[in-house]
Amino acid sequence: MKATLSVVIVAMNEEANIERTLESVRFADEIIVLDSGSTDRTVEICRRYTDKVFHQGWLGFAGQKNAGIERASGDWILSLDADEPIEDALAEEITEIVASPGSGDGYRIPRKTMFLGKWIRHGGWYPDYNLRLFRKGKGRFEERRVHEALRVNGTVGRTNHAIVHYSYPDLASFIKTMNNYSSLAVDVMAEKGIPASAASWPMIMCRPVLTFLYKYIVRGGFLDGKHGLILNLYHAYYVFAKYSKAWERTIRRRT
Repeated sequence: MKATLSVVIVAMNEEANIERTLESVRFADEIIVLDSGSTDRTVEICRRYTDKVFHQGWLGFAGQKNAGIERASGDWILSLDADEPIEDALAEEITEIVASPGSGDGYRIPRKTMFLGKWIRHGGWYPDYNLRLFRKGKGRFEERRVHEALRVNGTVGRTNHAIVHYSYPDLASFIKTMNNYSSLAVDVMAEKGIPASAASWPMIMCRPVLTFLYKYIVRGGFLDGKHGLILNLYHAYYVFAKYSKAWERTIRRRT
């Protein structure tokens, strides 16, 4: 019997992105969208492509994706964010993987990050492999507050073609995302007990600078021109924000 593919997408106010993603996965046997309370046209757009659009209050990044996986009926699952359409060539590659009895249990997929309309090729932003395709029952997202990761029980391979990530349409949205992620990262650190080194002045002052130099110089971020300069400076800001917020958390506990 032919193996089937379910695509699981989590969404929240993604009317600007989600149609592009849904269009790219029309070949799938099933599309499931888990919406966490959109107030724009996200749900309306999704219902043009699938009748499996569900409301689910926010469970966290990993929890939300796992809830979507549990609703999937396909033999294989492709997990995507609303701003992650796939290349046509990847759709063909996934179709071949799903149809082949000799395929592995999961696949890491390269991701092309788009920043202000440009594909960022250097500085460690590509290929940025993400484990997103897996056999039903073999994979689950690890529960974390941020940077959730899929774990697959079995053999894992890689695809040749990519997901395209349209996460940062403008600088304001990028700053907002980095601010949110840095706060979540500090929450995780606080749960484990923030070490004194994380809130130290050397960490706050030096780690952002070293991060920028590594990504921009050592890993060739300068080859992406002004886009690379701005993106890697803002990423260094994320590192600065994370450790300065860790310092803030420690001094607040003393007062």
